Amino acid sequence: MPQRVTVESLDRMRPNLRSVVAERAKRLPDFRYCDLRIAVREERGAYAENGSEKASGEDVAFDFGVRVIAGNRMTAAGYYGQILGAADADNIEAVVWEGIRQAHQRARANARQKTRVKSRFPGLADRLDDTYLSRVPIAEDSVPATYTIDPRSVPLVETVRLAVAGCQAAQGQSNRILYTAASTSAFLLRELFLSSDGADIDQSFAQTEGFVMAIGGGEHGNFELYDCTGHQRGWEILTDGYANGPIILPNYVDFCRKLGADVAEVAAAPPLRPPDKEVPVVTDPHFNTLLVHEVVGHPAELDRALKYETAYAGRSWFLKNLAENQLGQQIASPLVTAFSDPLLEGYGSFRYDHEGTPARRAYIIRDGTLEEFLNNRQTAAILGVTPNGSARATESHLAPLIRMTNTVFAPGDRNPQDIIAEVDSGYYVAGHRTPSIAESRENFRITAAKVYEIRNGQLGRLYRDGGITADSRNYFRSIDAVGNDLRVNPIPNCGKGQPMQAKRMSNGGPTMRGIARLTGPG
Repeated sequence: MPQRVTVESLDRMRPNLRSVVAERAKRLPDFRYCDLRIAVREERGAYAENGSEKASGEDVAFDFGVRVIAGNRMTAAGYYGQILGAADADNIEAVVWEGIRQAHQRARANARQKTRVKSRFPGLADRLDDTYLSRVPIAEDSVPATYTIDPRSVPLVETVRLAVAGCQAAQGQSNRILYTAASTSAFLLRELFLSSDGADIDQSFAQTEGFVMAIGGGEHGNFELYDCTGHQRGWEILTDGYANGPIILPNYVDFCRKLGADVAEVAAAPPLRPPDKEVPVVTDPHFNTLLVHEVVGHPAELDRALKYETAYAGRSWFLKNLAENQLGQQIASPLVTAFSDPLLEGYGSFRYDHEGTPARRAYIIRDGTLEEFLNNRQTAAILGVTPNGSARATESHLAPLIRMTNTVFAPGDRNPQDIIAEVDSGYYVAGHRTPSIAESRENFRITAAKVYEIRNGQLGRLYRDGGITADSRNYFRSIDAVGNDLRVNPIPNCGKGQPMQAKRMSNGGPTMRGIARLTGPG
């Protein structure tokens, strides 16, 4: 009977896999390059509804993915991925080698087809080219996970207890609460990246997460709100909370209690009747978490901008084509800076991406000017720029996509209370709920958890079912105040790709003030 696979199992696999990738693969015909990603994830978690346990479980995920670049007259890439079981661990060298062979055959077939198309359709000659990867430093490194309590050491019964406690904490805030659901989970993930160039990278991650949802009833109908807390740390994140710089996380039960209280309060509030014109709007860090994600982070992903995602996800308002784009152009107020930084602490932190590229901060918008797209090694070569380490896959058997990491609006120097106090008549928009974004993300509508009227610099009446809508460029250009209260929040379920890949990352921002239209229910 095969032994259970653990993250430590990769230690005995690593030497032989390094030899397969760095030596054996190079003997394949028309070979140019190969990389291998292989990972083990040990996880456990629980789910509760209305204060009672509904489900719990633990699992081990084990998989690998290969990319090969090969070709004669032209070169192209081929991919192969496979979910593995415990029985594959003892024969891993042969299993991975077969995956490399499959990827190599696909690469050569792709290269041959490119050559045929280019010769048959001369008009495409300037559209088809070899598959190039921009150069990156060849790293040999080991990056350990950070935690106080190893996620694997948490008894399953404890994940159940905490999920039930969180569910009950939310439910107990008011008799207006009609339904609650909560979940807790934790895992330890270890990833190896090996390449024919000699890269040998070993990264481990601890991840702990809590989720809660509540539905409250009121005179104007039900109101639903959900949120997530968590970090790249151990189980202590949920039991004790965490605070460091812009990351402020209460313990899980307090987090659930706060959400339940918010739902009860907002469910009792009247629906917003929006004014029929643009008004001053102050947005809080939690609202700006979703704004930067949808209207800055996704449009900055270069595969989207280059139209790779057009058929199923849309394009980018940052780039019409390589000749007509907004790089170097002023697209926002000089007060607006936004960056993606995997070296910043958060859900999207890592030292190397899934192509072995060292992580670095990428300024998407700096002082209002569009500066840089998030890229991988291939798209960086297309633009002739330096790779910035943004290629990541949800699981190793899937092909890496360009993903935002810890993407935030940078803080300013204003006191948030002063930003509100300067508004004679306007609205304060807090928390985020649902986005509705245009195909190129050139305009947006995002609903908020709470909307307060501002009168004479003071917060007034609370409203429900409100949000803001605006042209993206016009809104960003209208920003006239940026607070010093940067907060970074976890985003657990960003979807992208076909097949869909759900990825964790962090987003955030400070308090900001601009001009927009308010939206109401419906």
